[in-house]
Amino acid sequence: MAQNAGGGAAAGGMLDCSSSMCYCVVLSTVVILWIKTSIGCLLGYEGLEVINPEGGTEDAEVEAQRGRWKQEERDSYWRSMQKYVGADITSMVTLPVLIFEPMTMLQEMAELMEYSHLLELADKCEDPYMRLVHTASWFISVYYALQRTWKPFNPILGETYEMVNHCGITFIAEQVSHHPPISAAHAENEHFVYDITSKVKTKFLGNSLDLFYYVTCITRLKLKKDGVILDLVPPPTKVNNLIFGRTWIDSPEEMILTNLTTGDKVVLYFQPCGWFGVDRYEVDGLEEKQRAEKRIRESKGQDFVPKWFDQTDQTASTPWGDLEIYEYNDKYIEHRAAADNSGTVEEVDIITKTEFNPWQFGNVEETN
Repeated sequence: MAQNAGGGAAAGGMLDCSSSMCYCVVLSTVVILWIKTSIGCLLGYEGLEVINPEGGTEDAEVEAQRGRWKQEERDSYWRSMQKYVGADITSMVTLPVLIFEPMTMLQEMAELMEYSHLLELADKCEDPYMRLVHTASWFISVYYALQRTWKPFNPILGETYEMVNHCGITFIAEQVSHHPPISAAHAENEHFVYDITSKVKTKFLGNSLDLFYYVTCITRLKLKKDGVILDLVPPPTKVNNLIFGRTWIDSPEEMILTNLTTGDKVVLYFQPCGWFGVDRYEVDGLEEKQRAEKRIRESKGQDFVPKWFDQTDQTASTPWGDLEIYEYNDKYIEHRAAADNSGTVEEVDIITKTEFNPWQFGNVEETN
């Protein structure tokens, strides 16, 4: 399409570079809209979006024919569900039992305790930033279960779930409200106290379902050794291909873990899946330790000095401002030559350390 647009510009002399780009964008948008519409037209359901979770080359029409339902079942479920498009269906829709797994939401809330040893590490840790790393790792561990796409049953009002003697943890959860559905849970052992009150809001979009926790969810974690209190804001969750295609779950946007005692925080950004599943399972982490180190350097009047590159007095203009230019200083060549010609071979212990150390690629002397 871009080539044809360029050819048209050359022949007619009417399109400059900017208009060609606009033309291509418009054409691309039309193609995407046509794909979405054609799926609905081919299947008889207008406006439904089908996304391939594998990021492969199959087109959406082929993907739409896959999944857990037979054609007649899809027809029946769509007829019963289409009137709820755009609505919160948390407690207003009777769903087929086939989509459920044999557990309730209260039991699923307890799955987070599986890796509670990370909280023991956090409680014993003296470094406040490593403490954040351990607790953030614990919070994201529950997302491993997203590969299970079956829905847990809604608990009845007053229903409880108890778990005892798992790593010394006592866990109790209760359904404290039915309309709207609200669950509360408390877990505790010698290292931490965990409390959560969760009210899930949903938005049914035809072939997908958005679940929002961050507006109505309060999650607090207290580490007993120092009394540190942490607050979690989880990302929203989207269930894709409910009726057409293979069902899969995505959690785009940010998860924010804040140390309410010190103000430090961790921000994890879950990359949203692309049209064909591109970037699925990718996570970008932002750790506040680097910002804290920068504040310390600025208070001492120090600047960070790279090892292998020197800053020049040149700058390059960009749409976001001037960009400082760095050049390679050849010190790494000298470093490698000295190491290669030293004539000594360091003995290496092949049994390496197994402790979790996210800073291992920083200053080796400090991390050891």
